[in-house]
Amino acid sequence: MISFLAAAALLAADAPAVEPRLVLPRPDRQIARIISPSWDDEAERDLKGEAATVIRLTGIKAGDTVADIGAGAGYYTMRLSPIVGPKGRVIAQDIVPRYLSTLKSRVRKTGLKNVSFVQGRSSDPRLPKASLDAALLIHMYHEIAQPYALLWRLRKSLKPEGRVAIVDLDRQSQYHGMPRALLVCEVKAVGYELVSITDLKNGYLALFRPGPEKDPKTVKACRN
Repeated sequence: MISFLAAAALLAADAPAVEPRLVLPRPDRQIARIISPSWDDEAERDLKGEAATVIRLTGIKAGDTVADIGAGAGYYTMRLSPIVGPKGRVIAQDIVPRYLSTLKSRVRKTGLKNVSFVQGRSSDPRLPKASLDAALLIHMYHEIAQPYALLWRLRKSLKPEGRVAIVDLDRQSQYHGMPRALLVCEVKAVGYELVSITDLKNGYLALFRPGPEKDPKTVKACRN
């Protein structure tokens, strides 16, 4: 029989680590309201070549694990799945339960086997640590209520060479867009490095990679 103290020590060793209280600023701008699971008609987006361009520039390939953050109706999830293939994985993430429920049905009916689902929070994508080759945030960054906290936690889910691809319109956030200079400032503020910005037919693609980790106490909200 082990002692009470020994048993307590074993239980403590098996308990999950508790994240220290994370205090990061709220954005110094308006947050757009979530109004739809889809940004535009899927056929129109295909004609404009948006997904193909984003996937190519982000360097997504067979065998990769990719998070579709704010997956909504699943436009990118459905197109990423055949790209990463049977050895890859797509994590469809959203904070709206009914969007995920509808997307699960769509994935099941289509027969995709490499898609999993995660319900996140506005401050935490709730994705596995060091698991992602890429994370996509497509036409939804302006709707994230706590972008600094979400990006901070997302950084820990990226592999060392992981990438974050953000697509948005170059306009004020209350009009469902993000001025590109403000977006770059916010993402860099929590320890990412800008790789490139590319103009698209609808908006722009900003590509980032993890940089040196910052002390969260030093993070300041960017001014609009």
